[in-house]
Amino acid sequence: MKAENRKGCPQRDGVERKEYAGAQSFSARESKERGGANDLLERILERENLNRAYKQVKRNHGAPGIDGMTVEKALLWIRENREELLQSIREGSYKPNPVRRKEIPKPDGGVRKLGIPTVVDRVIQQAIAQKLQPIYEPLFSDGSYGYRPKRSAQQAIQKVKNYTEQGYGYAVEIDLSKYFDTLNHELLLNLLRRQIHDERVTLLIKKYLKSGVMEGGTFTRTEEGSPQGGPLSPLLSNVYLNEFDQEMERRGVKVIRYADDIVVLAKSKRAAGRLLESCRRYLEGKLKLKMNAQKSKVVSVLAIKHFKFLGFCLGKNKKGVYIRAHRESLAKAKRKLRQLTRRNQGRNVRMVMENVKSFIRGWLGYYYVADIKRTLMSWNKWLRRRLRMYIWKQWKKPRTRIMNLKKLGIPEWQAYQWGNTRLGYWRIAGSAVLNRSITNEKLALAGYYDFPAQYEQLRLMHSSG
Repeated sequence: MKAENRKGCPQRDGVERKEYAGAQSFSARESKERGGANDLLERILERENLNRAYKQVKRNHGAPGIDGMTVEKALLWIRENREELLQSIREGSYKPNPVRRKEIPKPDGGVRKLGIPTVVDRVIQQAIAQKLQPIYEPLFSDGSYGYRPKRSAQQAIQKVKNYTEQGYGYAVEIDLSKYFDTLNHELLLNLLRRQIHDERVTLLIKKYLKSGVMEGGTFTRTEEGSPQGGPLSPLLSNVYLNEFDQEMERRGVKVIRYADDIVVLAKSKRAAGRLLESCRRYLEGKLKLKMNAQKSKVVSVLAIKHFKFLGFCLGKNKKGVYIRAHRESLAKAKRKLRQLTRRNQGRNVRMVMENVKSFIRGWLGYYYVADIKRTLMSWNKWLRRRLRMYIWKQWKKPRTRIMNLKKLGIPEWQAYQWGNTRLGYWRIAGSAVLNRSITNEKLALAGYYDFPAQYEQLRLMHSSG
């Protein structure tokens, strides 16, 4: 529906259960069981499926689209307009809103362009994806790991490790230029029609592909691409690149893919060079994509300075091949920790430690498969010193420092000496007097997170599982 035609209404009070009860009445009319291949749209618009889609959109906590409508307000709008909405979708007259453009900075200096649909459009897209996923899941290659249930980046790098142990020592790193923005609509729709025989569904997907982008008040038509940000985009991207996966599989080539991050493996540098060229011909000739010539290259899988996949790399020691966190990933994480513990932010140290804990838990949840124990031990020591420096800065005046040092068990003469010192913050933070007063135990009581121990628990849990 057009954004300007949507009705606003006050947010109603009620517990979450009541909200979902409203979502369950999304479709007042029960769909008739028609059977056959042409009832896919009716199954997408089933009450239970739409209700599940709304819950998922709500869980994702996404931002509003161009209409400014939040998830909560969208539910109220759906309650009032459900019959008109569903009828327009069935008749083919429904017109999705343009997506709202948002640019996210990339580590290499570029930007990742996101397209944020309205909440109502996200619910419909999610409902479509929920019914298409079971259709396509059995058709996807075993080497595809992105945006698939019960598959992860950790499994993808583990698969690369397994192939490396089998002698596949060279990798073709394939970088696709602006992949999500360059999907060919005609080719994608033809691929969809192989499995989707309800033409109403493919036409609805086509409308989402062609819905356009709103940026700075200016509308731009979308003649290609599937903007990242909508629930349907990940599935469509997998359907598109599944053609490449299947072609390589037919040729007996080892391919590991996570969304548009692709690694093709070979046993020799010469074979990898041939694969680089054959992959380029297929991706650019058959799928009408563009390979980045500068970033797509042949590297040794065990060359730590060169090979990188999903933030990981591989190493080798006496015990064999092992997974590492790439040095760029480690450097980025340490920069974030440095930012979180900068001493001029004026927050209570307990809040700082809570923010550090939140970041490290998420980071370890991704990198637990990597052998990073020594790195974490080093970070642990460094972070404690950073926090001692933070506390020392907060004490500010010599009188406050002397008083607090005495409270923490430092003799009066020594407390007076250090309370009036002119040494720099970092040097004082590493001093014996602060290590004896602000001990590791006291930091733990204040909320310091013992992340090396958590890392070991994660490793143990996943190895036993």
